[in-house]
Amino acid sequence: MNVLQFLLENLSRGPVTLRFPERPPAPAAYRGLVEMDRERCEGCGMCAFVCTSRAIVFRNKPQTYEWSYDPGQCTFCGRCVDACASHALRQQPSRPPIYTDPSELRLAYSLPRKPPPGAKGGAR
Repeated sequence: MNVLQFLLENLSRGPVTLRFPERPPAPAAYRGLVEMDRERCEGCGMCAFVCTSRAIVFRNKPQTYEWSYDPGQCTFCGRCVDACASHALRQQPSRPPIYTDPSELRLAYSLPRKPPPGAKGGAR
């Protein structure tokens, strides 16, 4: 193909980009940022165990546990969501918000331990 012909075709086609902040819609099977439902989480740590990119960090403490998520390290594979027996994790169906600093999207929770099912009187 002739270079001049190629340039003329591109110039005649016009712009094909979207103006900021408009973005194209996410595809149907899009796997976005991981979200945690703190009420459902049982503190098993399986999500951090299966996270190959180390985006989820779980720290076990006597009365609490700490859960943190860094989307800058996440590969959005969905293994953590699949491994969560209590269905406390899900992935957003839309693209993340526009941000300037990668740490803006990080999540960190310090949650109290829940008593095991069938235990009376709560944690000891």
